[in-house]
Amino acid sequence: MRPVAPEPDGSRNPRKGAFAAAVSVPSDTPLRFGYGTNGLADLRLDDALRLLADLGYDGVGLTLDHMHLDPLAPDLAARTRRVAQRLDALGLDVTVETGARYVLDPRRKHGPSLLDPDADDRARRADLLVRAVRVAADLGAHAVHCFSGVVPDGTDPDTAWKRLAEALAPVLEAASAAGVPLAVEPEPGHLLATLADFHRLRRALGDPEPLGLTLDIGHCQCLEPSSPADCVRDAAPWLRHVQIEDMRRGVHEHLPFGDGEIDFPPVLAALAATGYQGLTVVELPRHSHAGPRQAERSLPFLRHAEQAAAHPPHRPEPAPQQSAPPHGAPSASPEGSSR
Repeated sequence: MRPVAPEPDGSRNPRKGAFAAAVSVPSDTPLRFGYGTNGLADLRLDDALRLLADLGYDGVGLTLDHMHLDPLAPDLAARTRRVAQRLDALGLDVTVETGARYVLDPRRKHGPSLLDPDADDRARRADLLVRAVRVAADLGAHAVHCFSGVVPDGTDPDTAWKRLAEALAPVLEAASAAGVPLAVEPEPGHLLATLADFHRLRRALGDPEPLGLTLDIGHCQCLEPSSPADCVRDAAPWLRHVQIEDMRRGVHEHLPFGDGEIDFPPVLAALAATGYQGLTVVELPRHSHAGPRQAERSLPFLRHAEQAAAHPPHRPEPAPQQSAPPHGAPSASPEGSSR
């Protein structure tokens, strides 16, 4: 899917009511790869988009941040229109991501969150996500990504889950109106850290149609009990966005391909078998200093792994995942996350 041209009234809302469209194509269709702008933070956005188009990427994971389409800018609508035109001209699809570290608070990484003790601060985060949904609709994005946040000190888990469900209500309402899925990401060290946690949220909210899942393949390797390929298969009905990088068991550190432990052909084979055709976005936020080189290296690696998945040699049964630390351990400290 390419970005959709604006309607006569200037709006770009191609997917209203089509929350499952990302998984509705034949399984022999090639996967579609993107690269995250949080790994190209030293580039101007236009330069980053041109780079990815020149390298042959299908799209971009666009993190709304002060340097790349600032979601708090007073001229956001005009800037969004210009980015939409640029994406169309370059033939790039887009997912809107909301993991900017300090976009709301220059002193608190990812703060405030949807779990913040202060109701006004929770509302600020929810408002950012509503803005992201509107931007996504105007860009023709196939999903908006978000995550729960770390449980604040002194907050019991039941209270945190209640805050999360309540804070997401206006965001899901906006997503429903815009026809853009909200894809929640299980994040190591956060309240919602695992696939099981995603299903807890989904059930608590009554399984709303706009609520989908962002699956980070590295996070599966880091702490899920199942293999990354099995995680893909288990997540398929709710899969709306995919992030990908290498990682090691029990260590939340986003690594370039080949530097971790993931066997990628089975993962890509599982993705292809689901028929998923949203973007699979390379997520290397701590490698922005070498972003252009990492972007250049990553796409050939993924295409080679995709070819290997299509013509697999005989493989022994994979060993079961080793146990990981408790799901808060890999990134429990403020600077422990690789985001």
